[in-house]
Amino acid sequence: MAMSANTPHTLLLKNPSIIKTSTTTTPSIHAFPIKRATNKPISITCSYSATVAAPPASASAQDRVFNFAAGPATLPENVLRKAESELYNWRGAGMSVMEMSHRGKEFLSIIQKAESDLRKLLDISEDYAVLFLQGGATTQFAGIPLNICKPEDPVDYIVTGSWGDKAFKEATKYCKPKVIWSGKSEKYTAIPSFDELDQNPNARYLHICANETIHGVEFKDYPTPKNKDALLIADMSSNFCSKPVDVSKFGIIYAGAQKNVGPSGVTIVIIRKDLIGNAQEITPVMLDYKIHADNNSLYNTPPCYGIYMCGLVFEDLLAQGGLVEVEKKNMKKAQILYDAIDESKGFYRCPVEKSVRSLMNVPFTLEKSELEGEFVKEAAKENMVQLKGHRSVGGMRASIYNAMPFAGVEKLVAFMKDFQAKHG
Repeated sequence: MAMSANTPHTLLLKNPSIIKTSTTTTPSIHAFPIKRATNKPISITCSYSATVAAPPASASAQDRVFNFAAGPATLPENVLRKAESELYNWRGAGMSVMEMSHRGKEFLSIIQKAESDLRKLLDISEDYAVLFLQGGATTQFAGIPLNICKPEDPVDYIVTGSWGDKAFKEATKYCKPKVIWSGKSEKYTAIPSFDELDQNPNARYLHICANETIHGVEFKDYPTPKNKDALLIADMSSNFCSKPVDVSKFGIIYAGAQKNVGPSGVTIVIIRKDLIGNAQEITPVMLDYKIHADNNSLYNTPPCYGIYMCGLVFEDLLAQGGLVEVEKKNMKKAQILYDAIDESKGFYRCPVEKSVRSLMNVPFTLEKSELEGEFVKEAAKENMVQLKGHRSVGGMRASIYNAMPFAGVEKLVAFMKDFQAKHG
């Protein structure tokens, strides 16, 4: 039955077993029986659209909140609108990306372009494989030692927060890791001097978490493994694609997408190709990098729609001028927020050492801790959500990833000043 876009149509349901329209009579399928007290006709008016129309521009200000969640996190508005316009029928394919075969030519073009654009963003050489996987960065806590180490191999971990600690604990099952520095005694507010690290000269790799989402601690530079043959490996989940990175310094970079580059469900692994193919015998097939590299991330059904969304984000980051320009914006946003905290005369406090404060995750507390609940509640009334700190540390946390607009940070700062004026 042909319907023009956005044309209302009325269905008269007189008999539960028959659906009548102006042109056809079609038997219905009674998965959900229709019940009503009388046999009076029910008039149902619906609107059908062959294409998905973007909502009016004003809908953004009216309907969307400033989402400061640590992940899944806010996505660029123009990316969401692009995905919305392609949801029903992707570029004339006659189907949604969610319906495509992952081995069909349409999806192959999507994943190949996503990889190509990511390579441009991070200047990834052909010496590295780019894998789009599942299981979150947490799965790679096991995947890395299983692929890179023998069970007896020593490895070094710098633990600057909860995620580095979890990575270390998982590695104990598959190799011989050692924490060579931990910030736990200082409540994870610092990063060590690299010269003072007591590295094992025989370590297979040195592992860091480049940005600790919970504690707001970020490496501004990266250590060099003492063993010249060792690898530097980084979990970059929460600052991935927020700034330029010299990929050649690393053996492996891995990241969950749901902070900066897409929805949850996609994990990106960038691995030097000469490291692939040496997995321990006990390695499950789904954790073997060689399996995924040989099959171009298509060994089994990948998170297709998530990869498509990442591809749209990569396009957007390139359109902004690449990661050099993106970093400038991130620095400006973070400076506005940290200045508001530091200039509050102690009403707000950020515990992290200034030299290693994250550009992505800004934790802060109130001098009057009893007001923190009210702060979060009142901010939500002003359409600023997910400001409550992680349950393990309390306080507040504003995650200001790439997609958080200046307006969101400016509104938060204005709210913070008003809240202080009322309660200071």
